[in-house]
Amino acid sequence: MFRRGRFADLIRRQLDLFETDDAPLLEEAENADAAWTNASRDDAEELYGDYQLVADAIGEHLHDIRETYAARLDERAAEDYRAAFNRAAGKRFRRFAGLLEDE
Repeated sequence: MFRRGRFADLIRRQLDLFETDDAPLLEEAENADAAWTNASRDDAEELYGDYQLVADAIGEHLHDIRETYAARLDERAAEDYRAAFNRAAGKRFRRFAGLLEDE
């Protein structure tokens, strides 16, 4: 059988690439989070919506990364990979990994 962390290095590299390639999107999310957090009551709802759009885009991209690789694996390995990816992405990008947890 395989050892418990058989996908750990792969997933770390995938998330490193994501963080590098999508740095502008992650920065946009940080800025949007700060904007709605510091907004007046009148503006907070709209600015939170803006933040949520960026957060959803990040979550969708993480989902796409996961599913692109999982599609190349047999069913059991894909399950193991998805679980490992969800854990790693959840630790590293907790605010944006909600889409992964919904499955």
